[in-house]
Amino acid sequence: MMTEANITRLVSKLSQMRGAALKLGQFMSIQDTHLLPPEVDKIFRRVQDSAHYMPDWQMQQVLCTSLGESWADNFKSFDRIPFAAASIGQVHHAVLAQSQGPSGDDGRRVAVKIQFPNIANSIASDLGYVKMVLTAGSLLPRGLFLDRTIQVMKDELADECDYSREASFLERYGSPDCLGADARFKIPWAWPGSTERILVMEHVEGVSIGDAVIGALPQEERNEIASRIIELCLRELFQFRLMQTDPNFTNFLWDSRAQQLSLVDFGATREYTKEFMDSWLRLLQAAASEDRIACTEWSQKLGYLTGEENEVMLNAHIDSMVLLATPFKPTTTQPFAFGPGTPWADITAQIRAIIPVMLKHRLTPPPRETYSLNRKLSGAFLLASRLRAVVDTKKLWDQVTDPYIFS
Repeated sequence: MMTEANITRLVSKLSQMRGAALKLGQFMSIQDTHLLPPEVDKIFRRVQDSAHYMPDWQMQQVLCTSLGESWADNFKSFDRIPFAAASIGQVHHAVLAQSQGPSGDDGRRVAVKIQFPNIANSIASDLGYVKMVLTAGSLLPRGLFLDRTIQVMKDELADECDYSREASFLERYGSPDCLGADARFKIPWAWPGSTERILVMEHVEGVSIGDAVIGALPQEERNEIASRIIELCLRELFQFRLMQTDPNFTNFLWDSRAQQLSLVDFGATREYTKEFMDSWLRLLQAAASEDRIACTEWSQKLGYLTGEENEVMLNAHIDSMVLLATPFKPTTTQPFAFGPGTPWADITAQIRAIIPVMLKHRLTPPPRETYSLNRKLSGAFLLASRLRAVVDTKKLWDQVTDPYIFS
């Protein structure tokens, strides 16, 4: 099945259903843990690298449908050639017309995200095709619980297709209750005329944190970037209970001149209940304390475990949680180093070795909330590793979790 010719045909087909294919690859490639078989991982990486744009007539059609026939009157200028492709849309440079800016300013530069047509209506059929491809060759282990994964993906993609929802999260993140009062972060404003299929937001300066330029910055600056990303994750979880869960490096831009981190994509933002977060923090605290009995109890409460697991699965699950919590343990030497040749590299290798054991013996899929949550956390640690950063992770943990009030 996985000949080069078949892979090429499959990449071409999946690239046409980019949203569903990229979402599945994101779900099951838990960053650097190599969860997917190599041949499947190869397919999704090639899909991710392929860029498909709408022809101009189709883009015009979407703009007219969403903003009206006179859509161009809202802009002083509009670059018809996109500068980026997202999983479900493409992004254009533009300048708002006079009086269209947030303060009636003339000449405000914006990014215009235009959704591919019929994405929302094709989610179910596209995911069905992807599922058929993956199950036909028995390529995935049973412990992935593909049906549950597909359902969670379907729900998340449906949310992400609503750009008005994303605009509302831009506003919330930009409020003083979240990051609006923290000058270290930049949240772009959203144009009030945005719709479910067109999102117009402030253009922000910066370079993607995954860019080679960032990796060449001085050690102190790389440490600061990684520290902010990890701090942001913890604050999203335990202060806001609101998290932008897509760890794609292009969603975060670093402005070296201003020493400011910009967040530019909020489509994958998720909210968490107080009840869930109370339990999840208890689990992480137990893992950081290496309290295996408490780890088991909170894992069962959250739904990671049923209570019927064999000893092999139980030990594998607890070991993985304890390893994941290493940066936050009171016994861990600080500041904590990430990257090749560090203790974190050894921890990643140990987690990688545990995953096949869990996939073989797991009796239940993970809690729904943790699909997206784990994506973001693992993405933050992967970024720190790529930057070869050194971060006082225990200090960040204490700053955020010490004031936490349990129900």
